[in-house]
Order: sequence, then structure tokens, then C-alpha cells
Amino acid sequence: MSERAPAPDGLALVEALVNTVDLESGADDLDTAEGRDRFGIAERDLADVRELRESLRAVCLAHAGHPPHREVTPLGELLARAPLYVAVDARDGSATLAPADEGPLFSRVAAAVAQALTAGTWLRLKACELPECHWAYYDRSPAGRGRWCSMSVCGARAKMRRYRAKA
Repeated sequence: MSERAPAPDGLALVEALVNTVDLESGADDLDTAEGRDRFGIAERDLADVRELRESLRAVCLAHAGHPPHREVTPLGELLARAPLYVAVDARDGSATLAPADEGPLFSRVAAAVAQALTAGTWLRLKACELPECHWAYYDRSPAGRGRWCSMSVCGARAKMRRYRAKA
């Protein structure tokens, strides 16, 4: 939906997961084996992954100053199940939080959130304000006040609605 460049580093995983469903059409990439394989998701884990996806969407909406799109399990509760450890590079002593198990999506998402938090980029991952969209995007605007995933689509729709409401 968005013409924006993907989010940096591990946030690209979070952004891609949130954007696996098109809210306007209802098309869900996780309904296909190819879509699940992209994230290493087993079909038996779909309900949990969808719960994670919608909790991430609610957080992205909060980053943009919007209320949750629906009631969701708080993201902190979901990520508490994802063990991380401090990985220290023997060559230079740098440290990062890493998933205790690389396989589970929850651990990879938790590591991505932790990395973005320490990098100061976490709050820049937002969700489009249009209710029929709520697509995740990384806000690269200097002031961090982006509102739409796409200025040419969602931004234009919102502006046209405001214009018509005034007329």
C-alpha cells in the first residue's frame, strides 16, 4: 500500500508482519503457505501470530497518537513469552539483545523491538490514520509527524474527505 522505504533494521520485520493484512479488502497473506513461510510460521501458530500482529498495529497507532483499532492483548504481555539474552561480540565487546531461539517469530519481534528501542527508532514505526488502512510505515519526516502510509493514496483520501465535509 505504501510507497515508503521499509523500516530500518529489525523494524522491517515488524512492519512487514503488521502489513500482512489489507484491512480494506480483508486479504491476509498469512492465509497462504507462501505468506506464512515468509515469516517461518506454522499453520498451528496462526491465531497467536494474528494476535501479535494486531497488538503491534495497536502500538503503531499509539505511536501516531491514535487509539487502538480494536481491543487487543497488550504487546508487553505477548512479548513477555519471548526470551532474549544479551549477546556480546568477542571482537569489539559490543552488546545487543538477541532472541534466545532464532526460530519463533515472537522472539525475533521482541529482539527487533528491543533493538529499535535502544536505537531510538521504535516510536517512528506508526500506523496510517485512515481506519480502512492502518498500514504500518516508518516515519522519516524530520518532525516525526507523518500521518499516512502514502501521501498519494491515504493522504489524498483524507484531504478530499475534509474538503468535501467543508463544502
